[in-house]
Amino acid sequence: MSEQAGTSPYGGSNRHHKPKPFAPMDFEPFAGGADPARVSEAAHLAAQALVRHGRDSDDPQITERLVRLADEQGLDAIAEMWAESPARSLPGALWRLYALRAATVQDPERISVYFRAGRDTAQVSNVVAGAAEPPGADEMRTMADAILSGAFDGDFDVALERSAAFCRVVALGQATLADGAEHANEAHASKLTRNSHQLVKTAEDLEHAANAWRLGELD
Repeated sequence: MSEQAGTSPYGGSNRHHKPKPFAPMDFEPFAGGADPARVSEAAHLAAQALVRHGRDSDDPQITERLVRLADEQGLDAIAEMWAESPARSLPGALWRLYALRAATVQDPERISVYFRAGRDTAQVSNVVAGAAEPPGADEMRTMADAILSGAFDGDFDVALERSAAFCRVVALGQATLADGAEHANEAHASKLTRNSHQLVKTAEDLEHAANAWRLGELD
């Protein structure tokens, strides 16, 4: 989504390259050959440490570094840690927060089109998501940063609920645009519909994670 430097998690050399394009509806699993139990344990420990580090600090620079972790390390590196974690777990929830921000930062214009198409119908979710008006590309980037920042310097469950609301608005916008494109471009309409369904599922997972966090059961 942005250029990164360093060693590729898949064994590349130190050079600048672009990670695989990533959209908020594309939660593709990343294959790996390690022991699944050890991978899962490492994913949970890393997520717990990251959240604890952010929440124990009142330094805004630390929060900013955590927000931009995927920019600096590459989204592939984050995916390698967390993409295969259960959706309704701490590492799974963090993965979705980072992936949604990365997708928004990569193509804020496209996301803003979806958001504008869904916000008037999904009025409650629009308010919860907290996008500034009018919700253009800059507002989408700002909101994505603010939501992820809230995971470290605010209430973690609120950050998850804002992200879920964002997903619901975008999903409704995709569904609305799919209806309008159904006759003119059936393939595009079908893709938008599939993506919309995926985002609704993501929203449900984030909402479940938020409730689990409040109960002290998100690990």
